[in-house]
Amino acid sequence: MAKNTGIKKALLVGSLMLTLQVVAQQNYPQDYFRNPLDIPILLAGNFGECRPGHFHSGLDIKTQGRENMPVRAAAEGYISRIKTDKGGFGHALYVTHPNGYTTLYAHLNDYIPKVQQYLKRQQYEKKRWDLDMTLQPSQFPVKKGDLIAYSGNTGGSSAPHLHFEIRNTKTEHPLNPQLFGLNVVDRIAPVPVEIAIYEQLRGEPIFRSLKKEDNRNTTAKSGKESYLTINDTVRVDAPVGIGVNVDDYMDGSENTITFLTAQLYMDSKIQSEIRLDNIGYEETRYINAYIDHKAKKQQGKWVQCFFKLPGNRLDNIYSFLNDTKGAIMLADYDAHEVKIILTDNNNNSTIVLFYIQKPLNRPPTPPIPPLENETIFRVNQQNAFKRPGVAFILDDRQLYDNVYFAFKQMPDEKVNSDKYQLHDPYVPVHHYFDLRIKLNKTITDELKNKIVMKYSDDKNEDGRAAAAIDSGWYSAKVRAFGTYWLDIDTIPPTIESMQRKGSNLSKAKQIAFTVNDNMTSVKTFSGHLDGKWICFEQHGDDFFYKFDEHCPKGKHKLVFSAADENGNETVYNLSFTR
Repeated sequence: MAKNTGIKKALLVGSLMLTLQVVAQQNYPQDYFRNPLDIPILLAGNFGECRPGHFHSGLDIKTQGRENMPVRAAAEGYISRIKTDKGGFGHALYVTHPNGYTTLYAHLNDYIPKVQQYLKRQQYEKKRWDLDMTLQPSQFPVKKGDLIAYSGNTGGSSAPHLHFEIRNTKTEHPLNPQLFGLNVVDRIAPVPVEIAIYEQLRGEPIFRSLKKEDNRNTTAKSGKESYLTINDTVRVDAPVGIGVNVDDYMDGSENTITFLTAQLYMDSKIQSEIRLDNIGYEETRYINAYIDHKAKKQQGKWVQCFFKLPGNRLDNIYSFLNDTKGAIMLADYDAHEVKIILTDNNNNSTIVLFYIQKPLNRPPTPPIPPLENETIFRVNQQNAFKRPGVAFILDDRQLYDNVYFAFKQMPDEKVNSDKYQLHDPYVPVHHYFDLRIKLNKTITDELKNKIVMKYSDDKNEDGRAAAAIDSGWYSAKVRAFGTYWLDIDTIPPTIESMQRKGSNLSKAKQIAFTVNDNMTSVKTFSGHLDGKWICFEQHGDDFFYKFDEHCPKGKHKLVFSAADENGNETVYNLSFTR
């Protein structure tokens, strides 16, 4: 009972500080941009959400489960870029505005006719559908509210919606669109699921659940605030790291979103503050240093950490860090109050309170010695590794912390090299590095360009074409720890037509194929109608051509081909009538 004395007073002081900080930092124009759709904004995702390998860079606005809803320019400007891609944003438009911002509209189906026609001309001229074109201000000027495109489900989208971003035109950094005064109705405070407490900033965290059914916390509400308390004191050696697994919601949507700010206090003194805004694409992969990557890989938990690892170069989101980079130091054996304040973009907040204390009569935990087959990789410096059949170099930006690197060599007669376990997949690597592996079998000359470097994270396997170096060594660019080996790929992709040969397609809108490869991926594809190139698009494993003026009424012969990364090709012939 004594631990809760002064809680309400602390809440009021903390809330006042938070409000002042948000107002001071929210200096974006508030009435400049409009809703890009003609329906109220309901979010399937918001800025700063944790996603695999990146922070979400904008708003995912629901389109009522439908496609082809009108998409409008959020403000005056000009269409400055058109990009079409098989993944990612799919069909995307960029509009540059005179006030220093650029808006992005993604996962679109079609653009307005004059833009669509311009894109098609460029695709047929260049004989490729995936383009990234920069435009001049005079080509496609727009006014606020002008129709520019129609919503869709292209690229990496898994359901119909509009992805909308506001970027700083000069830096190209995505900014938090909810800080620009868009009308998003949200009266629901963030919902923390559990707290993670890291002893000496390493090892398995101590999790404290914040679910009501655990009966270890109480909840109270006052206006737009709520708070939760954990009733037991957590005993842990310093330095202490704190993380939080949290969801947020908005009115009218069941999708989870994320908070705007998260603040960590000890004994009413701020230790760390996170503010999700202004995250550049060149730094977004540092999310793997920001979260507990192991907890995500092994348990599916998005634990967001208040402490900053030594190799984490993500700077903008930390609006405050103490002298120990967000870690908490305990100089005595007293119980210390820890408070976390989570606030969303509409100033709904939740406060979590608990106590930590150094364990009595327990000696400090000694450093972890390396195991027999471990090598210490140092953060912020180059690390080279070489064994008789495997070698690689990590540059000084690859690791987020020191790693006791574990290695294991495993003979396997079924493949064309030994298998090499390079540490564990739950330890992240920041960017691609060249991995070299040596064949342990003699192969014929015609197979030398069919080598694949295979990878396993103990759950899934994939592969990529490997390039010959010399003396049986092969190289490929990889971006993860795990198990690697060499194999041979002579099997071409499979092409499955969604039409029957000789079928009448007079009422159809498109021709489509499903293409799969057994070891790598589809690297190239093309379609030729009566000997002339036509514009096929890719969406995942599906490849389709929408009928247009290049396919008039009558009988036609289509030749569709697809090749994998090792040049194995399949050709599919289809005769049809339209």
